[in-house]
Amino acid sequence: MKVAIVGAGPAGLYLAILLKGNDPSHPVTVYERNRVEDTFGFGVVFSDETLENVGEADPETNAAMAAAAARWEDIEIHYRGTVMRSTGHRFSGVERRTLLELLARRAQTLGVEVHWQREVRDLSDCDLPAADLIVAADGAASVIRHRLSEEFQPHLDWRRNRFVWLGSTRPFPAFTFYFKPSPAGLWRTHAYQYAPGRSTFIVEAREETWQASGLDENDEQATVAYLEHLFEDELQGHPLQANRSIWRRFPTVRNARWHSDKVVLLGDAAHTAHFSV
Repeated sequence: MKVAIVGAGPAGLYLAILLKGNDPSHPVTVYERNRVEDTFGFGVVFSDETLENVGEADPETNAAMAAAAARWEDIEIHYRGTVMRSTGHRFSGVERRTLLELLARRAQTLGVEVHWQREVRDLSDCDLPAADLIVAADGAASVIRHRLSEEFQPHLDWRRNRFVWLGSTRPFPAFTFYFKPSPAGLWRTHAYQYAPGRSTFIVEAREETWQASGLDENDEQATVAYLEHLFEDELQGHPLQANRSIWRRFPTVRNARWHSDKVVLLGDAAHTAHFSV
């Protein structure tokens, strides 16, 4: 069976690993529009249960992820000077770039062909017509899903809150949530460490708060400056870092079907999970 996977994100690459590892005789090819060194965002979180499932399916990938991970067990919620702490949860954070590199390396070691800078705009592109199975792992804004919208019947529910994905050099010791009042309104953060001295710092606010802050008219640098000042105490002197850090609304993606003929949806193309869960 010849398999073509569109999208070299975690879902597409990990599926390629599992398919090739299960039966090396099947040709598996991954097409990715970006370069191998391109990645957006900062860290990715996994529960220990998730990593255990990875370990059962592919011990080599699990070992590589574990070696690259920062670990913690606590969840902390900060509000008006009060800290609520819950322990025993066991999470791991991995840098997104590192995760993609190790998944791509593992896939290629198994014999998967990964083609970078190969954008798929239609089912006739690349070698897709010759594939027995086409996997659309090309994200929440999936081109493949759009081409077959009548078959998949996607529904995108754009949530009202605004959020921005940032990084920080502060090594947060727990999964940390701040609720920060300001004259513009209430801000929420989701922060966690994914490598020594590197953390993800997501900021979320209602549309009204975002507009009242003036950030709806500002650029990436202005966002960083505003939030560094707002969260000065929480950051403890550490800076925020941007990487295509634009304010967005979260799309809840649902589809009536996840497969049509020889095309299957995977990952965010099939469904999205909010970063708070």
